[in-house]
Amino acid sequence: MTADPVLVDRRGAVLVVTFNRPDVLNAWTNELEDQYFDHLAAADDDPNIRAVVITGAGRGFCSGADLGALANAGGFTEADLVRPRDRDFPVSLRKPLIGAINGVAAGLGFVEALFCDVRFGSPATRFTTAFARRGLIAEYGISWILPRVVGHSRAADLLLSSRMVDADEAHRIGLIDHLVAEGSVLDAAVAYAQDIAVHCSPTSLAVVKSQLSADASSTFPEAARRAESLMLEAFRRPDVGEGISSHLERRAPNFPSLSVRSPHVNL
Repeated sequence: MTADPVLVDRRGAVLVVTFNRPDVLNAWTNELEDQYFDHLAAADDDPNIRAVVITGAGRGFCSGADLGALANAGGFTEADLVRPRDRDFPVSLRKPLIGAINGVAAGLGFVEALFCDVRFGSPATRFTTAFARRGLIAEYGISWILPRVVGHSRAADLLLSSRMVDADEAHRIGLIDHLVAEGSVLDAAVAYAQDIAVHCSPTSLAVVKSQLSADASSTFPEAARRAESLMLEAFRRPDVGEGISSHLERRAPNFPSLSVRSPHVNL
């Protein structure tokens, strides 16, 4: 029996999602994508899940698209690229998406890592865009998101050369936010997510994520004005009162969960 390409494990209010094709460094397939996105959609609507951590089984995060599926790519049409959900679906998650990048993240695997809000890595973590070395282009919006993470010239370097980036460089240029000891990537990412789950308002997190997305293409005055409007909305929700009371009373807050959102759309 073929093992599920994606595994899930609940750790309190944190859902750990694991790409599970370790024999091929978790190479991406449509089946893996569908299961992964289904788990994200379910987590987004589950009031008991407040953060999601993604990682890879074995010694890699994701080596990119399964090249066997691209053997007949020359005959592909636009219809062949249509999927049940847009491939950037992870960025629509309202809850924090934390990457435990436990090994190589290449091509589409690199893109999936960039879709995470925060990334953890170890000395074993490596990145490569890979596309140019396969005769491909900068796929899945990486030409938009990568410059915003590492800057334009560094993004050009990584996309044009497709060279391998080791953990030290990845940490230095911002591909990794937290560099931890080898073997502790998942535990560190889960601990970070659990701290968020306990101490942060789910509604605040969702709004902040939407601000980061919208303000990426806004001017500063537009972002500041939008923040004023959102601040007034926040004052009217119970989260502010609970956040202040819990701080003054020196206890963990009891913030309300997010409501169910359906259908799921990108922010």
